[in-house]
Amino acid sequence: MFLYLSSTQNPYFNIATEEYFLKNFDEGFFYLYINQPSIIVGKHQNTLAEINTAYAKEHQIPVVRRLSGGGTVFHDTGNLNYCFIEQGSQGHLVDFKKYAQPVLDVLNRLGIPAYLRGKSDLVIGDQKFSGNAEHVYKNRVLHHGTMLFSSALDQLNASIASDGGAFSDKAVRSNRSRVTNISEHLHEPLTIEDFIQLVVNRVTKIYPEMKPFHLSGKDQEQIEHLVATKYQTWDWVFAYSPPYEFMRSIKLPQGTLEVHLWVEKGNIRNATCLFNGQGLEQLTQVLIQQKHAYEVVKQSILPFFGPPQKLPFSIEDFTRCLF
Repeated sequence: MFLYLSSTQNPYFNIATEEYFLKNFDEGFFYLYINQPSIIVGKHQNTLAEINTAYAKEHQIPVVRRLSGGGTVFHDTGNLNYCFIEQGSQGHLVDFKKYAQPVLDVLNRLGIPAYLRGKSDLVIGDQKFSGNAEHVYKNRVLHHGTMLFSSALDQLNASIASDGGAFSDKAVRSNRSRVTNISEHLHEPLTIEDFIQLVVNRVTKIYPEMKPFHLSGKDQEQIEHLVATKYQTWDWVFAYSPPYEFMRSIKLPQGTLEVHLWVEKGNIRNATCLFNGQGLEQLTQVLIQQKHAYEVVKQSILPFFGPPQKLPFSIEDFTRCLF
């Protein structure tokens, strides 16, 4: 078993590192990392349905799709992420309780009555502080989870809240839960660095043979390649979402703007756009076959909002209706 403590807060790199360890080694890993503020969606989710697009764009919060299923989570520098990767036999790989137990042990020894609720949530009382997910690859399992230690919960709630659009799809939806920070339940002050050391000490007791791991130049290069070709691409983060319909209506002082989109592999296959019940045929035709991506759509409709066009709403109003 290797112990790896990431030295970067780049969410694309840290999430890609999980896949790299899973698929390119025989040894097990215990891996801890902290990300800059970021939104991490599950593999089988519709990204746009899970995030507050306007908020993420305004605050320049990166969105990353991970390898495992489950719901959307928010990472920031007050959140510690843990990951176990181990070999095993088919049918005995998935074990949420086993991999969550070291975290619970640490908290219980600090006098915090944390426990596993259901399959994958770690809670204190009725408030969640950790979401967990797993992914099986051949005879190896990846188990990872969050640990909200001192996260900005207001930013968490704002980032993953729905911002008004209606989606119809077969994607996995997140179950919103009341959340809490571990730091709010401590009996004595503790820094996140101290907490990391407690977690490492506990896992070392379970895996006494565990030894530190350092990325080689080749490791670094291959992870960066995985970031560039997969994790940072629009095709993986957004277009991997299942087909969906999107509907939104916004009321403006001058009337009502309505949009209905049919999207597959991230591309708008069909669309209906109305203003006060009247079709916006030219705008509709421009949207079809465009990526359902903010900058792409905005560039495609830009010519309709300059002179001599006189539409009764702004480009900001229209793009807001599209996301």
